Amino acid sequence: MFIETEATPNPATLKFLPGQEVMGARGTADFVSEEAAARSPLAARLFQLPGVARVFLGADFVTVTKTNDADWADLRPQVLGALMEHAMAGRPVLAGEEAEDDAEDTDPADAEVVAQIKELLDTRVRPAVAGDGGDIVFRGFRDGIVKLRMQGACSGCPSSRATLKHGVENMLRHYVPEVVAVEQVEA
Repeated sequence: MFIETEATPNPATLKFLPGQEVMGARGTADFVSEEAAARSPLAARLFQLPGVARVFLGADFVTVTKTNDADWADLRPQVLGALMEHAMAGRPVLAGEEAEDDAEDTDPADAEVVAQIKELLDTRVRPAVAGDGGDIVFRGFRDGIVKLRMQGACSGCPSSRATLKHGVENMLRHYVPEVVAVEQVEA
């Protein structure tokens, strides 16, 4: 098994590509703490490594965010070893059913607008964000304001707010006139 690594726009986060499906069609999973990772044997294993602050599981990649005092020169080989060991042992990525909070704050009268926003996010934004080792999740639309949550490498990235304001907001405002602003929400 050969695992590639890629830098992300977030210097604290590396993207690991194991050359096989991680989450596949199940979506994504973002773990911000060791406690949150209890439902994922893979994420729980990665949190055992000193210096791991966050783990994000994508369709075919894993991003790991390090603590400020950790050094990638030391942590990278440990993450590679843990990923390889997990895959070779045939352990599941997630145990049991996913318990992701999918609550969205929307007005039923805005269903058509929300569908347009989600379509644009899924086709134009999420693939680009996944390329950087993260994800963007729709969390709501009220009074012209789209609420999005950044995950993986994008969470805490110095350029994520600029990406939301200058990239995502401008695109959504162009295609969906009802959109007046985009706001980032935390988990």
